[in-house]
Amino acid sequence: MAANSGGGSSDAGGGPVRHIPVLLSEVLEALAPAPGKIILDGTFGAGGYTSAILNAGADVIALDRDPTAIAAGQALVSAHAGHLKLIQSQFSQLAERAPEGGLDGVVLDIGVSSMQIDEAERGFSFNKNGPLDMRMSASGVSAADVVNRAKLADLIRIFVFLGEEKQAPRIAHAIEKRRAEAPFVTTRDLAGLIEVVTPRKAKDKIHPATRVFQALRIFVNDELGELAQALFAAERALNPGGRLVVVTFHSLEDRIVKKFFADRSGRAVGSRHMPIVTERPATFESVGKSMISASDAEAEANPRARSAKLRAGVRTLAPAEAADLSIFDLPSLASLGKLGG
Repeated sequence: MAANSGGGSSDAGGGPVRHIPVLLSEVLEALAPAPGKIILDGTFGAGGYTSAILNAGADVIALDRDPTAIAAGQALVSAHAGHLKLIQSQFSQLAERAPEGGLDGVVLDIGVSSMQIDEAERGFSFNKNGPLDMRMSASGVSAADVVNRAKLADLIRIFVFLGEEKQAPRIAHAIEKRRAEAPFVTTRDLAGLIEVVTPRKAKDKIHPATRVFQALRIFVNDELGELAQALFAAERALNPGGRLVVVTFHSLEDRIVKKFFADRSGRAVGSRHMPIVTERPATFESVGKSMISASDAEAEANPRARSAKLRAGVRTLAPAEAADLSIFDLPSLASLGKLGG
């Protein structure tokens, strides 16, 4: 999912904002890093969480799918020689990146990186003209591929399910008409069309292209699937007493994390047709409040913290359960036709 460490935003195309780790003190309190512990930061980004965890005395294994973030983080690796291992990897693979002895903590900050938004050439921002890309790993299908080649019905579903865009049909039809004349190449190509099709009203607080850009970014990077698989991976990799801390920035992400912790909290299973009801052992117990949001002061100082939500759990002795995606009730996009099909 996103390559970020405290700089996430639900606004996929906002303007430049200085990198500030979100909910940093709350994350550290929930994560409880200390000397002798091994913490995995699954979303390294600019290294905000990783630096704070290292300063608390713990060792860190940091992951990021973005090669740019890996390159930029080498100075931090050198500064903490022997205590920080930085790996280019999707965080859904965190169990494979964990040491044989397991992990004492996992932190995930789910949101597009401020660095990615600020670099026009990455194609995440509608406020910066650049190639319509949005690939966090700099490989695979791009946003331009989706916009120019996906079937009309698939575009509508992407915009509805992943962007919660009410004008999805109108925008998708306009895209289909325009791409028949000339393909979309840049972020301004797409944002400009959306501005014409769904002009911004005076009362609107967000740009009309926000939800479409969000939907494309999530789809291109399989962000919801990555998050779901990362939660299962953390369950497998954490030692008893280990802590999983997740910061999300919009409702689709938070819904997945909330459902995961609810499902893993232990509950009675059975039906009225069965005389015996069995209880599943909990694999996670809650840490503090079920959900923590940013304070008014932090939200004022850092706009990207306004939608942030933190959820955390402590790993129990119970064995990890099966990775069953059905618990999340994710939007069904599996049947999307092949691009250009």
